[in-house]
Amino acid sequence: MSYLEKLLEMYCPSGVDYKKLSEISNVDIGEFVRKDKQGEDKPYPVYNGGIINTGFYDDYNHDGKHIIISARGANAGVVNCIEGKYWAGNSCYSICLNEELMVFRFAYHFLKKSERTLFGIQQKGSIPAVSKRQVMELTIPVPPLEVQREIVRVLDNFTFLTAELTAELTARKKQYEYYRDQLLSFNSLGGAIPRVKLGDIATDIFRGAGIKREEVTAEGIPCVRYGEIYTTYNTWFEKCASHTRLEYVPAPKYFEHGDILFAITGESVEDIAKSVAYVGNERCLAGGDIVVMKHKQNPRYLAHVLSTTFAREQKSKGKVKSKVVHSSVPSIASIEIPLPSIDVQERYANVLDNFETICNDLSIGLPAEIDARKKQYECYRDLLLTFAETGTTISTDRQTDRQTDRQAEIRLLQYVFGYAPVRIGEIATIARGGNFQKKDFVPDGRPCIHYGQMYTHFGVHTTQTLTFVSEEVFRASKLAHPNDIVMAVTSENVDDVCKCTAWLGDEDIAVSGHTAIIHHTQSAKYLSYFFHSENFYKQKVKLAHGTKVIEVTPDKLNDVIIMLPTKDEQERVVSVLDRFDSLCNDISAGLPAEIEARNKQYEYYRDKLLNFEEKR
Repeated sequence: MSYLEKLLEMYCPSGVDYKKLSEISNVDIGEFVRKDKQGEDKPYPVYNGGIINTGFYDDYNHDGKHIIISARGANAGVVNCIEGKYWAGNSCYSICLNEELMVFRFAYHFLKKSERTLFGIQQKGSIPAVSKRQVMELTIPVPPLEVQREIVRVLDNFTFLTAELTAELTARKKQYEYYRDQLLSFNSLGGAIPRVKLGDIATDIFRGAGIKREEVTAEGIPCVRYGEIYTTYNTWFEKCASHTRLEYVPAPKYFEHGDILFAITGESVEDIAKSVAYVGNERCLAGGDIVVMKHKQNPRYLAHVLSTTFAREQKSKGKVKSKVVHSSVPSIASIEIPLPSIDVQERYANVLDNFETICNDLSIGLPAEIDARKKQYECYRDLLLTFAETGTTISTDRQTDRQTDRQAEIRLLQYVFGYAPVRIGEIATIARGGNFQKKDFVPDGRPCIHYGQMYTHFGVHTTQTLTFVSEEVFRASKLAHPNDIVMAVTSENVDDVCKCTAWLGDEDIAVSGHTAIIHHTQSAKYLSYFFHSENFYKQKVKLAHGTKVIEVTPDKLNDVIIMLPTKDEQERVVSVLDRFDSLCNDISAGLPAEIEARNKQYEYYRDKLLNFEEKR
């Protein structure tokens, strides 16, 4: 039994209470602070959207441990946690917990799990929003503090590993940016490398045509919308993520292999005019707020050089900070870059592509590892934080909507709780037996089990069969392998149906009809003991059908729930049950042997005492 399981059994054997957030915390919304009052040199971070701080301010309105939730905007419902002094803006809910009832990190993990709920209850409109009342109405489990701390310990291990990987990735990206800027700086390229304006090397430069979000289709002409340049593509790309239909675009503007795309509308001066090179071979449509530049240079080189710090500084020069930032064709045409020969451009592009691949390719490297860790954390967080309300037990039929390794989930639950609620179908493959009959028995041949023998001859496990069939019948039969469970699935009454034995012999055996053969990777004895238990009896009664003949079909056995411990624990349980079984049933030990000995003793003395000589 795990430490967490012991705590649950000790403090909440009937389940866990749920409380509204308003019952265990104070929830308030922050105050507006103007953007021009903020600055990088000021001490306290300003939070509004719930993801990262939006700036720094001279004052703070919260101090200590708080969970924050974004109140409005695209990120409405996003959860974060803060420790220390900060300024909460007017789009930021701050939650201060009653720490006598709730461990701070436990509440954070659970509310992070609840982000999907918050996204689902967003008040739609021009600006999505989550109301204070909706936040306060959220329900949260309140298990004992010891239970909370144990779950936090497990989940924090995942987040700590993700944070370490993220820090490593950030360092690699900085390294890539450093070498990119150094390699592509005017100084390092030397005076022999000319400086040119984009307008001087462009063979054509023009704006795209508007493609609305609702005009994006699953199939059709490939296209790029300006927002995708910020969110979907890195330095260069080969395939478009979106498509549209030509009838949606009255004046289509196309881009082709090698063209550079600039997003000329954005939310920040720092990111405005982000560029990307297209190196695919299809003819594609450019959406509105995109500038397309055609040229005769190496497109990958241009993509890298236009991402450098000095290029970004030129893109943002003279832009006004507001809700939406704009650039233009003349602004882009005026950007100045170093331009070596085509051969040198190719070599630069190859070197920088290698750096970027390590940092950004989601199919390899750290980003893939971080993405996997985040998914693993989210899956395990949802598993560990699924408590039952008072009066019920921990959920045994949770269905995950992710393509997750179920065996990893089982191992985690076994580690935390000591066991995992598992469907038999998740740990075993169940097949029907064959069709041979009693008339097929032969004196000597291949070993077999007939389903009727399950009721009269076999116990929890066996290493020998009683009967044999010919080689021909054996080859045509369904076989049980060593360690399989053989179960009779028809009987005259519900009490006897599903009588089974674990086959522990060292060769395959033929199995007759009216049986289920259960192939598995667990302890065969443990499963067999389970199939003889009251727990299984209650489940098989619900699965059984029939009147004169009672049957439990093999496919229904897949849905039987077993509380499955680790294999080591299974073996420990089996060793205990084997000793009881030996004491009770083994004819060579225990009470049965004692009874047999007394019977023989009785018979001996009876015969002696009653053996009188006949009088002559």
